[in-house]
Amino acid sequence: MTPQQRSGVRDPRRSGAARPTARPAPAPRGAGGSRAGRGPGAALRRIRRAWDRPLTAYYLIVGAGSLILVLGLVMVFSASQVEALQMGEPGTYFFRKQLFAAVIGAVLLLVAARMPVGGFRRLAYPLLAGALFLTALVQVPGIGMRVNGNQNWLAIGGSFQIQPSEFAKLALALWGADLLARKYDKKLLTQWKHLLVPLVPVAMLILGLVLLGGDMGTAMVLAAMLFGLLWLAGAPTRLFVGVLGVAGGLGLLLIETSAHRLSRFDCILATEPGTNDQCWQAVHGLYALASGGLFGSGLGASVEKWGQLPEPHTDFIFAVTGEELGLAGTLSVLGLFAALGYAGIRVAGRTEDPFVRFAAGGVTTWITAQAVVNIGSVLGLLPIAGVPLPLFSYGGSALLPAMFAVGLLISFARSEPAAKAALAARGAGPVTRAMTRSMRRLARRRSSGKR
Repeated sequence: MTPQQRSGVRDPRRSGAARPTARPAPAPRGAGGSRAGRGPGAALRRIRRAWDRPLTAYYLIVGAGSLILVLGLVMVFSASQVEALQMGEPGTYFFRKQLFAAVIGAVLLLVAARMPVGGFRRLAYPLLAGALFLTALVQVPGIGMRVNGNQNWLAIGGSFQIQPSEFAKLALALWGADLLARKYDKKLLTQWKHLLVPLVPVAMLILGLVLLGGDMGTAMVLAAMLFGLLWLAGAPTRLFVGVLGVAGGLGLLLIETSAHRLSRFDCILATEPGTNDQCWQAVHGLYALASGGLFGSGLGASVEKWGQLPEPHTDFIFAVTGEELGLAGTLSVLGLFAALGYAGIRVAGRTEDPFVRFAAGGVTTWITAQAVVNIGSVLGLLPIAGVPLPLFSYGGSALLPAMFAVGLLISFARSEPAAKAALAARGAGPVTRAMTRSMRRLARRRSSGKR
């Protein structure tokens, strides 16, 4: 008899009773699988960690800029067909020209994305001189062209035209950034005379040349860029108030002395075309947005582009987007511009290089201010200023410098020390790896052939 039998204790191995199992220790707080790891707080923490990664700005600029460009090409193709047919041209006439400009712009973007910071600084003064010369050349009788009441175009052969004021925006951003960076390094920006001179006089010269041609919208964007550069340079509030007062007074004077400009302010919040149909474009832009509904009437199904809405593929392409893609499409466009603007601000705020900070801030102010002016005009909240939606509207003169500016932001985002380390750790991309493998196979074939 076994000891267990003598003691009256049954052996579980012999009786078939289940063995007692040890209960697992509880998972620590916040570990994977716990309530803390699954709740909304943990999700927010994961999103915050992903948002704070070094390459976030880089991916936002590349992604948002590419999506705006591609969606813009689609909408230019849709919105311009009727206009092209009315001109006796094929329906793809404007789209092909925009696609050609986008290809050239892509080359400029890639060049700018690989350009070092010193390259942009060396480009600043020649670009400013060229922009000033061409902007002044527009006002020479027989050379400058008048389009829609504004004389701000130059013919470069055939059906191609160039608008020098678009390149003046890029020139002001680069030259102003280089000027302020030099004075920042010498600790001169604490003095008003160094803060204002020669930045403000040169900016006013560009503004004057643009306003001579009647382009109020571009002048508004250039003024916003000037204020953005002064704010980044640390200008005091009283200086802003003074410069804003002078600029506002000059603007009111120019508006009051021009019946054409004054009529544009009469169309703010207009719901009827008015006498002599002076608010026709503004009202039909609202009609297009209102008829789009939540998801739009469908790509290519716009009604307003059939002769009712002027400039459907340029200044008022956002209205056609709202009619065909609905509220979802317009909110997507707004979200992409907000992402691009945030990324530009992030690049400007995280750098230690003063030139990078001023240039990124100036370019971001340019793109976001122009988008606000264009969309505000379409919504009837601002006067119709006649500026295109950046990277989106038809027009090679506006697209080329804007794509170069996006490449500039990409270059600056890549040049951050943490971003450099992250890109180096990530290694070559799939395209680069494929090209490397192809070159190695080709080299092996040639070497075996020699043998």
